[in-house]
Amino acid sequence: MAYLSIIIPVFKEPFLNKTVDSILAGAVTDIEIIPIFDGVEPIESLRDDPRIKPIRLDHVGMRGAINAGIKASTGKFLMKTDAHCAFAPGFDKILTDNCAEDWLVVPRRYSLNENLWDKEENGRVKDYHYITFPKQTMWGYGIFPIEWRKRGLELPEIDDIMTFQGSCWLVNREYFVQHIGLLDAEHYSPFGGEQLEIGLKYWLGGGQCKVIKSTWYAHLRKTKHHYNTHMFSTLHKRDGPVQEGHEYLARHWMGNEEPNMIHEFSWLVEKFWPVPSWPEERNLWIYPNGKTNS
Repeated sequence: MAYLSIIIPVFKEPFLNKTVDSILAGAVTDIEIIPIFDGVEPIESLRDDPRIKPIRLDHVGMRGAINAGIKASTGKFLMKTDAHCAFAPGFDKILTDNCAEDWLVVPRRYSLNENLWDKEENGRVKDYHYITFPKQTMWGYGIFPIEWRKRGLELPEIDDIMTFQGSCWLVNREYFVQHIGLLDAEHYSPFGGEQLEIGLKYWLGGGQCKVIKSTWYAHLRKTKHHYNTHMFSTLHKRDGPVQEGHEYLARHWMGNEEPNMIHEFSWLVEKFWPVPSWPEERNLWIYPNGKTNS
């Protein structure tokens, strides 16, 4: 049994070994790394290390891959990361030492220097995100996590976050299994919105979400170059299921339809008020299905 289980959903990921190497070099606790190959074989051979425990699935999408990793994990703590990230030395101990039972924590996020496989030294830190007021986007109509650039760097080293980008998060595994459970692969699309599903279940179910600024990770921002050179798959298109999943997410949560929550959705907006894009008039906090938050 590991102290920390790190799950990595994988679909045609060219930088998996670099990510795994960074985890192995940075970790100081007893870890297990669980890459979940979602209907594909590794692009490169995996490192020969007993801490790496791959899973191979038929193609089920990101939610299904994360669920498979959760089921296979054994650690006291559980972390999910994308397969194109770099990590600070000792990231695992800092995060686990600062993760209360009912917390979800994320490290400070930087952009990745792809050539050095390290954080951009002069890059902007990305500690905060907010949930948008419902809007139409290329991904459909819904609520989305957006970087909160104007939320100040002077705020505490451990601070509340309304939501998060989703490429890395860490939790107490037992609490997660009991209170969050497996991700909903029936109503949401197979790809997208999982950070909102998880984060809202924490906040509205009585838990908390925090950023831990004393450690960091760096995440690759995919560009046209990566797709044009076929480094990454273009599988996750803005198709009907993705759009329907985002619409369901907004309707479900703004309508307070999730069972066993102790707060309504509007409580979270009020907690972080003022939130960009949200109108002052609370009676306008309505999803088009006619349900409102009072």
